[in-house]
Amino acid sequence: VQLQASGGGLVQAGGSLRLSCAASGGTLSNYLIVWFRQAPGKEREFVAAIRRSGIGTDYAESVEGRFAISRDNAKNTVFLQMNNLIPEDTAIYFCAASGATYMYVGLIPDFWGQGTQVTVSS
Repeated sequence: VQLQASGGGLVQAGGSLRLSCAASGGTLSNYLIVWFRQAPGKEREFVAAIRRSGIGTDYAESVEGRFAISRDNAKNTVFLQMNNLIPEDTAIYFCAASGATYMYVGLIPDFWGQGTQVTVSS
């Protein structure tokens, strides 16, 4: 399956962005979808995950309450709504797909999309 992330951009602190992860060549509903991000000079980190059914979600503590992950399986797309953005959210955001049932520490996705840049100015 090929993943295409989009929706990044430049936004002021306190603003919002919605990222999309669209799939082709496969059915997204067959996968756990995970968003990661990587800031300059830092390691890639987990942001949010959503299970195949869309009912179970997981978030990093740093984004809990500000970000919301959702999926529209009919459109083969997963979304990451990011509200109340802060400069520390600046990073390249990647979506990834895994055949795992749920998110766990150390999970290595089966498929990766290219990243989309999010820049939050203070």
